[in-house]
Amino acid sequence: MKCVDERCATDVLVAAAVAGVVSGMPSTLYALRRGIPLSASTAAAGTLLGRASITRGVLAHAALSCMWAAVLARTLPSRHRIAAGALGGAAIAALDLGVIGRRYPAIHALPQPAQWADHVLFGATVGAVLDARCRFPTR
Repeated sequence: MKCVDERCATDVLVAAAVAGVVSGMPSTLYALRRGIPLSASTAAAGTLLGRASITRGVLAHAALSCMWAAVLARTLPSRHRIAAGALGGAAIAALDLGVIGRRYPAIHALPQPAQWADHVLFGATVGAVLDARCRFPTR
């Protein structure tokens, strides 16, 4: 899928929204099992915008979800989008958590395996949504 029209932009936004919500499941389940506040990872993302807070975290997460969904939409192959998206999510995790996250103590302190799982699920979900929207266009 090469984004050049209005429909594609809508597909990217839908993929970002769905993946942004669904992809938090691994870290949410981990937090519930360990008694970690569910807002911890969202607040940690807020440090990207200055300081830890839920509002800043939601804004940072939404912006990053849109950006990464757009990158994946431009780069995922038309075949095997889900698997390629999962690999893309792992690459995003390497950058987000392994490189950038090290500079932000609140992000670095999050349980890394759960965060990596979130990223892999994000990429796979973006791939699945884009795949579905290409196979079953709304227009």
